[in-house]
Amino acid sequence: MKSGWIASVVMIGAVAMVGCVSQTKYEEAMVDIDSAKSELALARSQKNALEQQVRTLKDLNVKYGNEAQLAHDELERIQHGRDKERGSVEGRTKELEDRVKQLSFQNRAVRHEYEDVKQHNETLKSLVARYQKELKDQSRSVTGAPAPSAPSLSPAPAGAPLPPAMKAPQPLSSSMNVNKASAGDMVLVLGLSKDVADRIVTNRPYRVKGELVAKNVVPKETFDMIKERISVSP
Repeated sequence: MKSGWIASVVMIGAVAMVGCVSQTKYEEAMVDIDSAKSELALARSQKNALEQQVRTLKDLNVKYGNEAQLAHDELERIQHGRDKERGSVEGRTKELEDRVKQLSFQNRAVRHEYEDVKQHNETLKSLVARYQKELKDQSRSVTGAPAPSAPSLSPAPAGAPLPPAMKAPQPLSSSMNVNKASAGDMVLVLGLSKDVADRIVTNRPYRVKGELVAKNVVPKETFDMIKERISVSP
């Protein structure tokens, strides 16, 4: 395109130099010039379009670069939040595991305590049944004893001994001998705990009541509550 335009210009210059040219050649030269001008205008428009496309591509490149940076920042924020949340979840999981261990230990302790209370309850039941049986036997022996016969109106022979009077049943003693009573009896009658009753049995014998406190067997407060209901007679 450019070479044809140059050729036309050269031809016109040559014609001007020689001073003579035919009408046909002149018209052909003008057509070539018009064609060259059209091609030049088309080339300029294509250049402008390409420059516009380059600017558009640069703008898109900047836009996409900014979006990529925003996406990168958002990804880092998500990763940081995920790591932080993971650390929080791991800490919470550790707390829950420790809590489960603690509850398991407490559950075992409660089970042992329940078994001890259950065994203590069975002991109390057996003691109650035994005392009920003893009271029933004593009641039967008292109600089933024959009534004393009326004294004879006839005088007794001189020097003959008088018949012995029937003895009345003795009341149960309210004092418990801590040197002889069982641990279960002390729990039931004195209201002591099983541990205290077992310590009393283990540290026998006692010469005086005060040894229960002196030997650190029972607390002073407990001793003050039971001292009037116990004895240490051999």
